[in-house]
Amino acid sequence: MSNLHVIIAGGGIGGLALANGLRRAGVSVSVHEREIQRTDRLQGFRIHINPNGSRALAELLSPELFSTFIATSGKGDTGFGFVTEQLKELLEFDPVEPTHDPAGGDHYGVSRITLRQILLAELGEVVRYDSMFERYEHQADGRVVAHFADGTTEVGDVLIGADGGTSRVRAQYLPQAERIDTGIVTIAGKFALTPESRERLDPRLLTHPFSVIPPGGCGMFVAAHDFDAPAAGAIGGNEAGLSGALFDNTQPYVLWGFGAKRERFGTGLESMSTAELHELTQRMTDGWAPALRRLVAETDSDTVTLIPIKTSVPVPPWQTTNVTVLGDAIHSMTPYGGIGANTALRDAQLLCRKLIAADRGDQELLAGIHEYEARMIEYGFDAVRASLKTANQSVSDNRLARTAGRLFFRTANAVPAIKRKMFADLGA
Repeated sequence: MSNLHVIIAGGGIGGLALANGLRRAGVSVSVHEREIQRTDRLQGFRIHINPNGSRALAELLSPELFSTFIATSGKGDTGFGFVTEQLKELLEFDPVEPTHDPAGGDHYGVSRITLRQILLAELGEVVRYDSMFERYEHQADGRVVAHFADGTTEVGDVLIGADGGTSRVRAQYLPQAERIDTGIVTIAGKFALTPESRERLDPRLLTHPFSVIPPGGCGMFVAAHDFDAPAAGAIGGNEAGLSGALFDNTQPYVLWGFGAKRERFGTGLESMSTAELHELTQRMTDGWAPALRRLVAETDSDTVTLIPIKTSVPVPPWQTTNVTVLGDAIHSMTPYGGIGANTALRDAQLLCRKLIAADRGDQELLAGIHEYEARMIEYGFDAVRASLKTANQSVSDNRLARTAGRLFFRTANAVPAIKRKMFADLGA
């Protein structure tokens, strides 16, 4: 088959990255986004883009946009640390020297808002807002007809569900693929970095991301997102019509996320205001190191967000058709480990290659989709399992196991060979 038309349901990171790659290769593509305008559902938090993700972006974006991605990413080294709730070092990984390879392969911290601006910058009318996918059907010739909530339809050679964890494409195509609540809840916030607040903050919290490991039952992730403010009107600026600290995309900050099992927070969590969630987190971190308590206490309550943690349940391979899925639509995972967006970008990169080959007549369409799905199911659900394991360990109530884990970290920190092996495993 040649001269494909690809329909993408959903305008998240994976779907937009795929659309960029297809558009650059001359493949006809449309993206249907359920939100009414581009600023709906924006999230103001930092995400980590690892070498898999940056290589995918380098391939799918234009060179100019990839350069913008690099220019707007956060400053600071790429090390990582594990500390106690008293900020005592358990394990410290040294920074990774950047390669500065134009083909990607480095680590970056980037604002979700900025990344979305980059992914949308060259798509124009490829993206259709207020176009919620409802269902699909196949024509007699095998092409797929996508139906949307406004009563419109579109016919394509391929339909891709990139519509997130509540994917309607997945619900129809793979109803056996479940997404469940892990029982873990995270409360996150943004500590604004100003000249005055930097003076009050422990400088260790600005060097690189940390995982805080108390004796048991909870955990915290801390990561600075420090960057140079963009020029007025440039990518990386604030979106028109949005205000408040949560959506401020020009102010550097430190992101923190406090996680625990739902029962540890008490009742009525979903009905709490942001101020009440903020106050609850301060109570639950009482007795921690003053620097961590200050980080939480001096956070603007308007940035505090409740995030229930959900995960997909791995499913076996299915019969390939010209409908497929990517990213959270199939392998939604916890944020523990920071690999969800990177796995979606890896999906987009691989699927884009297969669709371009089919459009050019170099590979049969279904064979290419099957090869994509076989690899995606393997690495995608490996990531789901690894992420869930990390999440459960991070909030474990087993104090004996927690103490043993902290002791192991200290031992590894003192033995270079063990430390190198752990770092290699984390990289893999």
